[in-house]
Amino acid sequence: MSAKLDPKLDLCVKAVLERKAEDVLILDVRELTSIADYFIICSGRSSRQVSSMGDHIERYLKKHKHRASCIDGKQEGHWVLMDYGDVIIHIFYDETRRFFDLEGLWSEAKRVTTEKLETYSKSSFQQFSGEEIIIE
Repeated sequence: MSAKLDPKLDLCVKAVLERKAEDVLILDVRELTSIADYFIICSGRSSRQVSSMGDHIERYLKKHKHRASCIDGKQEGHWVLMDYGDVIIHIFYDETRRFFDLEGLWSEAKRVTTEKLETYSKSSFQQFSGEEIIIE
């Protein structure tokens, strides 16, 4: 299934991938909740990397005129939540991600693939079951 790429989603994915995020997953939650259209879930190998990814994403999106309504957890570096309205970014320290299992909680959400994710290393892309949307 294909869909038109949301420009803000594209910017968020680019910012996430620039800091070598691992296991990047995009969930289309439009049919399941009104709090956002998309969740981007990704991991870092250390709390320092998780915090650094949060800093980079915030700077990158500010540069492109997008400001988060809320950013939480950057200091601790275990789970950084960045709320950009229709796109919410979750950056996890790997162990914290496994513990909270957002993929399991939102298992009914459609998985989204973008061109940027397709060109990104396949080893960094979370393999999953369920319906997949490919954005061209």
